[in-house]
Amino acid sequence: MAEGRIIYNPGPLVMKMFYRKMNQESRNEIEARRYDAVGLFQTTVSGVLYYADRVAKTSNVYPVEIIGNCPQHITTLAFFGETAAVETAMKMVIQEEKDRKNRLI
Repeated sequence: MAEGRIIYNPGPLVMKMFYRKMNQESRNEIEARRYDAVGLFQTTVSGVLYYADRVAKTSNVYPVEIIGNCPQHITTLAFFGETAAVETAMKMVIQEEKDRKNRLI
């Protein structure tokens, strides 16, 4: 199961929620950056690691694992950045996930 959403111009209350669900290193990095949007992508643990690497290499976004989901098999990746970069990253992960499901393994 994979699911994606984009939050445009997240407000302070939503950011407080994000900060509670990320490690301190990620929080410090996000507080020091400028961002217009946050992409959220829920996938497997291996998917979070794979897509974090992919979005960091293909878009100007900062990926963060969101803590507090079911860490055994489903977790959420958040990527912070300018709107266009987040949209590009989201399109890429959704397309790759569709392609992966269409392949025979």
